[in-house]
Amino acid sequence: MRNFVSQRVASVPYSGIRKFFDIAATMKDVISLGIGEPDFVTPAPILRAGIASLERGETGYTSNAGLIELRRALSRKLAELYGVAYHPDHELLITVGVSEALYVALVSILDPGDEVIIPQPCFVSYAPDVVFAGGTPVPIPTFVENDFQVTAQDIAAHITPRTKALLIGYPNNPTGAVMSRERLIEIARLAEQHDLAVISDEIYDRLVYGTTHVCFASLPGMKARTLLLGGFSKDYAMTGWRIGYLAAPSELLDAARKVHQYTIMSAPTTSQHAAITALEQGDEHVQRMVEEYDRRRRLLVSSLNAMGLDCFEPRGAFYAFPSIKKSGMDDHTFAERLLHEEHVAVVPGSSFGLGGEGHVRIAYSTAYEKIEQALERIYRFMQRHG
Repeated sequence: MRNFVSQRVASVPYSGIRKFFDIAATMKDVISLGIGEPDFVTPAPILRAGIASLERGETGYTSNAGLIELRRALSRKLAELYGVAYHPDHELLITVGVSEALYVALVSILDPGDEVIIPQPCFVSYAPDVVFAGGTPVPIPTFVENDFQVTAQDIAAHITPRTKALLIGYPNNPTGAVMSRERLIEIARLAEQHDLAVISDEIYDRLVYGTTHVCFASLPGMKARTLLLGGFSKDYAMTGWRIGYLAAPSELLDAARKVHQYTIMSAPTTSQHAAITALEQGDEHVQRMVEEYDRRRRLLVSSLNAMGLDCFEPRGAFYAFPSIKKSGMDDHTFAERLLHEEHVAVVPGSSFGLGGEGHVRIAYSTAYEKIEQALERIYRFMQRHG
């Protein structure tokens, strides 16, 4: 019998992250600093809103685009935070997490062979989703010397006649980098000059420390060519609710809604009701989580630097991305030996693409006390190997 698996799917390797989690799952006393998931329970008012919707019997489909009450609340929140106006009827689509938003955005704009420039290190799904959508990913590395911020010059060097879009994700997973307004404006000018679409993944937009997040669509002239991805998983500790959104000009949103309609129907109804409360009552809870993440961030970064794992200051998300050069190991060896010798799970930086080599991703989305214990173990490890 012939092989029925498509070459497009077969060409994409499994995520390099899974290997370490699979090994860690077989071991006792492992402290995982690898999973990018808040350790907070979804705030109580949001939980109650979801429960109340179930008790009211609201268990059917919603409209394809999502509850109009949620889209209106989201429109108000984006205007409040970033001064960018999205019409709830024509420019907002509620999705099954940002993962679906990314997929429908790419399928909506790409034809076979279209190129998408992707600054790396980045979230592991970016390049595979471009391939699944029929496009060609064009990765470009970013480096610690530029605080892992991509520059317009870097992007310009990779633009060809086939380039259709730029896919960026800031605040960044895995580095914690946050883009400056100045660099984003330079990229915006480049996108306009070469008539590129920009897919901007801003799932960590509220999780920033001592800086301000700049929404790409809010830059002059950029709303018309931006597909803005966002959601509730990180900011509101709602990972399991699977609720996100795509914001885009009406002609792009119409195309995305068509893909969403035929593949998903609608996002989970209970999650949509909970998300309304998140937008309307969640700010104080977000702020408390940000303060705790910041406390963990400062502990982690200062400790890593003190033990010789040079780490630039992450200003967003909940990841540190230290260099492991002084250990004398590559990033895969470092992660494997740290897991086996000290039962601490981190992720090799090269799992996230170009520029990640020689680094590891450490998530500070676990309890402060667990981070302290993990740092003691890493210190022992570096005494032997550093």
